[in-house]
Amino acid sequence: MAAKSRAKKKARARGYRARRYTRADRMRAARVLQRLEETYPRADCALEHRNAFELTAATILSAQCTDERVNKVTPELFDRWPTPASLARADLAEIEAVVHSTGFFRNKAKSLHGMAERVSEVYGGEVPQEMEDLLTLPGVARKTANVVRGVIWGLADGVVVDTHVKRISTLLGWTKRADPVQIERDLMALHPSESWISLSHRLIHHGRQICIARRPRCDECPLALDCPAASE
Repeated sequence: MAAKSRAKKKARARGYRARRYTRADRMRAARVLQRLEETYPRADCALEHRNAFELTAATILSAQCTDERVNKVTPELFDRWPTPASLARADLAEIEAVVHSTGFFRNKAKSLHGMAERVSEVYGGEVPQEMEDLLTLPGVARKTANVVRGVIWGLADGVVVDTHVKRISTLLGWTKRADPVQIERDLMALHPSESWISLSHRLIHHGRQICIARRPRCDECPLALDCPAASE
């Protein structure tokens, strides 16, 4: 039953048509983008990495885990297994022990091992660039693929929707949806494609520094004038 429910959700998300925005909506969104850029001019991916393989692995580990925790785990992970080939040969129990503190460690270790194996065997040891190829890697869904393509190659297929992006987009009135795929489509319809990569990074920084989930600092927020939630 759970699998059927997930399948129905995915089907609804795929068939979702993005919300239609008014000129006023777009003007307000443009002001917010400008203030985000002014406030976080150098907002980059918080996951520490040196290449596409490391970023793919780190993003897999970041599911239901903070970037800070992931960044404490990955140095040992990449020191012991610096390439897809070496990680593919690793004992699964050893990978589990290294990534244990990130949570869901058995599933994550299995995904890491499977990702490394496929990259080694199918893609010659190089993480593929194309979206359809990335989505064949174990543990890689659209969010991870968007992160890797955007950060490594500057390619924007959409907007990365994590918990910060989801929450702040809702507070700003940019979306009323709960499904990440539907939220992504709303954001893509509202914002110009050249802003998609930086938008998610800046919203994530904003969510960590000012629009904190349990204690938002609305009195300090540079977006307050255009945020409906700030006046509630």
